[in-house]
Amino acid sequence: MRVLGIIPARGGSKSIPKKNIKKLDGKPLLQYTVEAANESKLLSRVVLSSDDDDIISVAKTLNLEVPFKRPSHLAEDISPTLPVIQHALHFFQSQNIQFDAVCLLQVTSPFKSGGFIDEAIRKFSNTECDALVSVQKVPTEYNPHWTFEENRKGFLKIATGEIDIIPRRQELPIAYHRDGLIYITKTSVIIEQNSLYGNTLGYIESPAGAQINIDTIEDWEKAESYLKSKKQ
Repeated sequence: MRVLGIIPARGGSKSIPKKNIKKLDGKPLLQYTVEAANESKLLSRVVLSSDDDDIISVAKTLNLEVPFKRPSHLAEDISPTLPVIQHALHFFQSQNIQFDAVCLLQVTSPFKSGGFIDEAIRKFSNTECDALVSVQKVPTEYNPHWTFEENRKGFLKIATGEIDIIPRRQELPIAYHRDGLIYITKTSVIIEQNSLYGNTLGYIESPAGAQINIDTIEDWEKAESYLKSKKQ
């Protein structure tokens, strides 16, 4: 199976200026994901998708391949991820280079390893799902069977649509949420179904401590604390 690793990193971050190349414990944030991708034995090729010259420059110093520059209309605050991946695939298809699947590796989730990437690719391949995402368990108090939405009359209803509340914690089904560490999707699903998830979605649980997703200054400080704790 030929798997294309795509590292998306646009410029223009507002919450943390130049976030993707800001140094975290002495290394550009981008470098953590590049190092993990380089450790992987199952990624066929790894490329950067960016609109930003500074990010591209840093990527090249890390020997990360930058075969194209992302169009500005795909690098706005509201730009979804799917068209970014499709742009990369169309670039390679124009050169008659084909991939069976894409592995999306977000810079803002820096604490993944090459071993975990390969574990996810193997599970994706063995389960023959359309896509696979990394997840972590939802804490019991936030389980969807115990959360509520407001109805049109201003009263609460169970978020799952059930009428009766599950009374005991032991009876709750395990729930998961995406943590952003890894997304893997068949190329055919991305191109033909215009979807990142397809009809059958597999999952893999992320290692403990690896699920920090950096979006705010508070997240950045949490990442610094995590790295500091690993040195102790």
